[in-house]
Amino acid sequence: MNGFRQTAVGIFVLVGLVCVAYLTIKLGRMELFEEKGFELNARFNSVSGLRVGADVELAGVPVGRVAAITLDDNPTMPRALVRMVLDRDLGLSEDTIASVKTSGLIGDKYINLQPGGMPDKVAAGGELTETESSVNLESLIGKIAHGKGV
Repeated sequence: MNGFRQTAVGIFVLVGLVCVAYLTIKLGRMELFEEKGFELNARFNSVSGLRVGADVELAGVPVGRVAAITLDDNPTMPRALVRMVLDRDLGLSEDTIASVKTSGLIGDKYINLQPGGMPDKVAAGGELTETESSVNLESLIGKIAHGKGV
């Protein structure tokens, strides 16, 4: 009887650990197996609050994720280099605008893509040159609070 109880508790603990590991991977957006997709790069003056794993959206629909955020190698004017991995080739034009947006008032940051109208398409591994950086809400509120205007 005592051995059965210990085995049951052991199985219960093991199932609990598997559930915790699963939730950690899902909620943390970890990828156990590298998933390749259509890669694009974009340079921003500021990506404050954007994190690796953030969504990339087109028309409000998630189409990929942010794979890496680094500082580019331009010493005179350093900018944030964001590498995005899209689920598939969306046929985006070269004048597509990549913007850092916020979900709601104080939600998570994500990249929003606005397609352009040029006939030339961005190739895999290419770069979107039209970008809009995130709005720094704290700086904006500080300017308004101190009466400096916007």
